[in-house]
Amino acid sequence: MSNDLVALIQNNPALIETGLDEDSLAVAGGSRGNNKRISIDGGVFRKIVNGKEIGSIEDRHMNIIFVKMSHDPARNYYASAFHKGVKASPVCWSSNSKTPDAGVKTPMSDSCSNCEKSIKGSGNGGMGTACRLSWRTAIVLPNDPSGDVMQFVIPATSCFGDEDNGRWPFRPYVQMLVNNNVSASRVITKMQFDTKASVPRVIFSAVGAVQADDYAIVRTQGQSQAAENAVKLTVFQSDEPAAPAAPVHETVDESLHEPVLRESDKSASASATESTVTDVIKKWTKKK
Repeated sequence: MSNDLVALIQNNPALIETGLDEDSLAVAGGSRGNNKRISIDGGVFRKIVNGKEIGSIEDRHMNIIFVKMSHDPARNYYASAFHKGVKASPVCWSSNSKTPDAGVKTPMSDSCSNCEKSIKGSGNGGMGTACRLSWRTAIVLPNDPSGDVMQFVIPATSCFGDEDNGRWPFRPYVQMLVNNNVSASRVITKMQFDTKASVPRVIFSAVGAVQADDYAIVRTQGQSQAAENAVKLTVFQSDEPAAPAAPVHETVDESLHEPVLRESDKSASASATESTVTDVIKKWTKKK
């Protein structure tokens, strides 16, 4: 940041208090350059900043507070297989899993429920769906609720399914809280890897209450621009024409009960001690 801009902000604090407008974000590429998120790639909790991994933790669980959640899951369909480290543009996407977004140039269908790419069994090898579903959330750490707001995109395999010994996939977990008249932002949530799953999958449980002194902080964090960015679906769009559609190579455990929009003719073969993380930040292992 230039010294001139530093002085300008110091003399006019309202400049940054009002947040970023859509035009500025759009021209800048939809990002303010400090995106922070949690990834479960490879079955490890990883902290990613601006697309680069800066640390990971060895624990198979971590505690979080949900400060904001998208109201609907999102969908993305890619024409070719995923290759780590390679940016690709989705062919079709939906912010609400109901209809393609307005920015989609060639929608696969006018409705996600009628799209062949969202049929169970349309994925590679007749597993899962070719159009992948996920849920976007914004989280903070319980020991530092006023710290970084991080994005956590929950894959479909972690969103749906049945209770397992007091642990739930994401949506059933939130439904359980609501049934007990509890908001997700009022509890400390433990997310842990499901060691019985063949792909990285996390399940959730409530392990504590957010302290009353932190209510206002959590509410403010949920209203921040960082939280808004975290739950909003943004897609990378390349100027290059999309390649011909090809199967998406992704292995999905069909026993996890991902919502079925329409059945295809294909038949897919379905093949603790409680501990609280008191200081997660200190457990991040520096990335060399």
